[in-house]
Amino acid sequence: MDDIIKSIEQQQLKESVPEFNVGDTVRVYAKVKEGNKERTQVFEGIVLKRQNGSVRETFTVRKVSNGVGVEKTWPLHSPVVQKIEVIRRGKARRAKLTYLRKRTGKAATKVKEIITSKND
Repeated sequence: MDDIIKSIEQQQLKESVPEFNVGDTVRVYAKVKEGNKERTQVFEGIVLKRQNGSVRETFTVRKVSNGVGVEKTWPLHSPVVQKIEVIRRGKARRAKLTYLRKRTGKAATKVKEIITSKND
């Protein structure tokens, strides 16, 4: 029984998933259905957490829109998520950045940036 579930999960995995961690600023391109129309919606924010592994892996992204904090959680290997683009690399010393929820304004997006050279 376990082998059957594992084989089905292997088929669901995406081949190319960009490397991103907690604290990174990402842009998530998600498919949205409205009636019979389908469009791509972009959600840009800081990754608060990544949970689980393999096909069940999820990640939560937070952004502040018009002074209101908005969080969305997506399954990493979902067909709804078209593409994940890493905008900025952040240095986080924790696995989950839930303390950012209490912050407002500029402090809500303050995560130290990792500066990478163009030669890497």
